[in-house]
Amino acid sequence: MVNLGDKFPNFKAKTTIGDIQFHDWLGNKWGLLFSHPADFTPVCTTELGRVAKLVPEFQKRGVQVIALSCDSVESHSGWIEDIKVFARHGGEGFPYPIIADENRELAVQLGMLDPAEKDKDGLPLTCRAVFLIDPNKRLRLSILYPATTGRNFDEILRAVDSVQLTEKHKVATPADWKPAQDDTILATSPPPLQTSSRKRKRPVSHHSPRDQYEERLAKAAEERAAALTSMAETFKETAQFFCETLREVKTEYLNYLRRQT
Repeated sequence: MVNLGDKFPNFKAKTTIGDIQFHDWLGNKWGLLFSHPADFTPVCTTELGRVAKLVPEFQKRGVQVIALSCDSVESHSGWIEDIKVFARHGGEGFPYPIIADENRELAVQLGMLDPAEKDKDGLPLTCRAVFLIDPNKRLRLSILYPATTGRNFDEILRAVDSVQLTEKHKVATPADWKPAQDDTILATSPPPLQTSSRKRKRPVSHHSPRDQYEERLAKAAEERAAALTSMAETFKETAQFFCETLREVKTEYLNYLRRQT
């Protein structure tokens, strides 16, 4: 079982693209590993087909995708043809690899077995797990679905956006947050000026809604800093006014006392 923040295991595995060492395959990118109970099952086919269509979205986020199922590479290769037909995915090959975990070694190591669901031989099926691993090879997100429930990959993309955003900025995303909703970000850190300085160090791109959103976030931080500075100046002027008024009242009072004597 791997906990959030733990180093993700550097396992060796057979896949549809050959043998891999996981950390070497991941390189310096983010990785999304998602598991499946078995090949050729209807729900799994819809999931792998959906991810095949979403690969460009994951690539925009610098995320490499890899699937896992408890069958052989040969079985995976035959299943891929069904998935391509279902997803209407043309062309040669398949956009991401599938790990073969016939002996369920990885399923056990990563805590992915669903004891409530068993195959024809009475062995527990792999649940529908999702693991997001960062470029430092640490687990950043973990979601477990039962074998009977297909995943919502739009929600998984939203979660990836949140994790990557909060990695760059000291913010948290509230319930039902979506990218570009800069009015619903909850600041967890401090000085807006610090966030502003981050913006100056970060190269600005205008090629994606995500970059534009981050730019708006930094701009909002600058505006908050400017507003605080303006408020401080106003308080300073107000304090000076009261001090001058008190001095005038004191002078008038002393003059009054002199006149009375």
